[in-house]
Amino acid sequence: MRQGLAFRGHDEGKNSHNQGNFRELLAWLAGNFEEVNKVVLGNAPGNCQMIDHKIQKQLIASCAHETTKLVIEELGDEWFAILADESSDAYQQEQLALCLRFVNKNGEPVERFLGLVHVEDTTSLTLKEAIQSLLIRYQLPLSKIRGQGYDGASNMKGHANGLKKLIMDESPSAYYVHCSTHQLQLTLVAVAKENTDCDWFFG
Repeated sequence: MRQGLAFRGHDEGKNSHNQGNFRELLAWLAGNFEEVNKVVLGNAPGNCQMIDHKIQKQLIASCAHETTKLVIEELGDEWFAILADESSDAYQQEQLALCLRFVNKNGEPVERFLGLVHVEDTTSLTLKEAIQSLLIRYQLPLSKIRGQGYDGASNMKGHANGLKKLIMDESPSAYYVHCSTHQLQLTLVAVAKENTDCDWFFG
């Protein structure tokens, strides 16, 4: 998971030559370490092998839940800023990623990933509802938001109906800052279009 590798293989059957990253690594561990081999795959109890996709999803969801719980504990009752961006997944379904930015107990600014929400569209109202539902799930009120960071799309920063305005209606102290990384990306794209060496480098 740390390397961002897919768990599943296209064919995880017993006769497959490549059963996917998870099973292949598990088989390698079992083949190289006797203490592992004693408790996995064929030597594990039939109902406790932990290789079924549904069980793997449940384990990952449990890890995500425990990690998010630690983030919420780290935040405590402090104010925070939200950083959000929307994109399409591999199936062209829209999704919104939400991060929290806050100052921890050591006085250090930190950014923590809070969650990913699938949304029907990327209108500002839909995005606001998605953010609100995610914050409510972790009992974080909109009134605690003290900053917003998005890209420069009109649905995000629009003065009349943008996400920025909708959040500020709920929390007037939630000041908007254009995401500096997105500004850098726009600058790099503009430079690359005009400079053939840059264009070649990034291509």
